[in-house]
Amino acid sequence: MRLIYLCCICLLTTLVVRGAELHLSFTEAPVGTLPTNYTTALFGEGRPATWKVLLDDLPSAFSPFTAQAVGGTKQFVLAQTSEDLTDEHFPLCIYEGDIFRDFTFTTRFKIVSGVTEQMAGIVFRYQNSTNFYVVRASALGQNVRFYKVVNGFRTDPIGPAVQFDAHTWHTLSVKCEGTQIIFYLDDRQLTPPLVDNSFREGKLGFWTKSDAVSYFTGATVVYRPRIPVAQQIVDGLMAEQSRIEDLSIYTLNTNGAAQIIASKDKAEIGQPGTDAEVKAIQEGAVFIGRQSGNVILTLPLHDHNGDYIAAVRFKLKSFFGETEKTALNRAQVLIKKMQEFGASADDLKP
Repeated sequence: MRLIYLCCICLLTTLVVRGAELHLSFTEAPVGTLPTNYTTALFGEGRPATWKVLLDDLPSAFSPFTAQAVGGTKQFVLAQTSEDLTDEHFPLCIYEGDIFRDFTFTTRFKIVSGVTEQMAGIVFRYQNSTNFYVVRASALGQNVRFYKVVNGFRTDPIGPAVQFDAHTWHTLSVKCEGTQIIFYLDDRQLTPPLVDNSFREGKLGFWTKSDAVSYFTGATVVYRPRIPVAQQIVDGLMAEQSRIEDLSIYTLNTNGAAQIIASKDKAEIGQPGTDAEVKAIQEGAVFIGRQSGNVILTLPLHDHNGDYIAAVRFKLKSFFGETEKTALNRAQVLIKKMQEFGASADDLKP
């Protein structure tokens, strides 16, 4: 167990990647239309929601969010304008451009109107319309709450009473790191970190309830780009083992042919494999060859049940007098390290 733990730590500590920032601007969509890369959904009951881009006065306290802000006095906002009085009516607008795992999602919001409800919120780690997290602010209830929806069932909300005004722009943020969730209103952290492992990644979006008409703008995502599990394994092993010249992982595509899903050279991802990789995956076959000071080996990679889930092709620096048996032993040690990562067939899907 100690070997497994140390190996995983070694692999994971090589995965530090530079954060990226994404601005979800609504300036490209014609007024009155849904922005490109967004879809709408509804959790609960009632009529379909109406989400569209509108122009709204730019608060004097803010400079234009983008150079396209109209005349410096107007801004593009994403608005939910349907006024359905149904109590269990939750309109969602989901950004389809990417899936996010660890991130901070921030948006400005303004609650414009509502008789039954005056709410605005953000959806995150969204799987579908019946599985997601929400943080929402209620001007009528004077609170901010977190809850989750799992298979259509909504949990009890968690969060404090907070005073804030409707008809005024505020900032709502959520930060996810692993299983920890922190949320903020106007840059104020509202609770200690919550811990939940229902959803480890998903899409982002916007949320309202019932007849609440709410506007959103200035949305940004600061995030850590996702690295597929297979590429994590490759990157970790390459960083640890200086005698590996090249390393690629192959799986079978829907046609039964081998293709690269992770590689030292990421430009190779998606390229086809050979019969050697197919036989390694299907039969557990092992192949050894030599090439100008290097030894080339193809071996099967199996999961914790012993089922073959991939093929691994190593190019290792050879040394004087190295036999095929010695080279195979070296490669099998590396395969063992890769298997200690605990990947499954689902983890290695391209």
